[in-house]
Amino acid sequence: MNALKIVNPFKPGAGHVPPYLAGRDLEKKEFLKLLSQETILSNLVLTGLRGVGKTVLLEELKPMANRERWWWVGTDMSESFSVNEETLARRLLADLSVATSSIAVEEKINPIGFVMSPGKNQRMLTYGTLLDLYGSADGLAADRLKYVLEFVWQYVSRLGIKGIVFAYDEAQTMSDHAEKDQYPLSLLLDMFQSIQRKGIPFMLVMVGLPTLFPKLVVARTFAERMFNIQMLDKLNSKDSEAAITKPIQQSKTKIKFSRNTIDLVVETSGGYPYFIQFLCKEIFDVYLQQLATDGKLQQFPLDGIVKKLDKDFFAGRWAKATDRQRQLLSIISHLPNCDEEFSVLDIVTGAKSTRQPFSPSHVNQMLGNLSNSGLIYKNRHGRYAFAVPLLGQFIRRQEKEEQQLKLQFE
Repeated sequence: MNALKIVNPFKPGAGHVPPYLAGRDLEKKEFLKLLSQETILSNLVLTGLRGVGKTVLLEELKPMANRERWWWVGTDMSESFSVNEETLARRLLADLSVATSSIAVEEKINPIGFVMSPGKNQRMLTYGTLLDLYGSADGLAADRLKYVLEFVWQYVSRLGIKGIVFAYDEAQTMSDHAEKDQYPLSLLLDMFQSIQRKGIPFMLVMVGLPTLFPKLVVARTFAERMFNIQMLDKLNSKDSEAAITKPIQQSKTKIKFSRNTIDLVVETSGGYPYFIQFLCKEIFDVYLQQLATDGKLQQFPLDGIVKKLDKDFFAGRWAKATDRQRQLLSIISHLPNCDEEFSVLDIVTGAKSTRQPFSPSHVNQMLGNLSNSGLIYKNRHGRYAFAVPLLGQFIRRQEKEEQQLKLQFE
């Protein structure tokens, strides 16, 4: 067997589509139900920790929508898109124009607008045209945006299209700015609710960390009734195993993972899809190197692979924390419920047995800062959780390494 001709089937990376998507059949069925709505009563929020496969699932939903005769527009969100209402409006028009730019309408000067009839002076519904329409409309940014979307649907609906999905990843970066009298997130929710009330099938799909939905509810309380919430969790043992074995089977390679290797990957990954892909890719690469040298599959260095995972995935996030914040995170990592939810009281109680006690007010303040840096998030019930999967295990490994280094120099 020529190892040079064997391609590693595993693809760890941000949003990289794996060779086999395991354990998301229920979410896909729910999305099909949303696409079958005659009137859009429910939109979609996909949420979960980093590494759980939100972006990958979003990419799977796009062809499903296309097969059901829905157009799909959208992009990754960033804080710059929600600087103000005008910026958000232009972002939506730019995304929409990707789908509408092949539609031709005839310009009509007075009254302002366009008509669909043969003639000269035709314009395509490009971004420039949509922006002209937006600028010619009266009212606030929300009113002008609604005008453009209603106008566009007049022509899109004639093409046999059921509707348009507006999909936005990393949507937790969006926010209102009351201090500047700018409410782009509220505008987005108001606009889609208004459009949907008029029977226009434009669906909003928002993807982001668990901080996303509470932020939507703060912006507009009706968001609770506006969205179907799908919280992506880690895979169970059966689906984790499928994520490991199916790509190897599909690649038709003679390399096989032993039962022991599969069990180790399931246990070490915690069922998180990104970690499964990362560990499997590294193990597969080790096997390829062994085949290229002596033609035999031997043991792989799991400790070394986990160390590389720590460096590639955790280290950058850990570096954001100050020394005092690391002390707090260390206390959390030793709580029996650190991988689930924990409270301020849990942390204060846990800190009593250490040399670094924390008061409740200090914990509250630090948790807020850690939330802003993406290491902790607060759910709607006032409890907290790590925003990074298996962060507690990483912290404990770091402490063990530091202790070993101290022993070497004593």
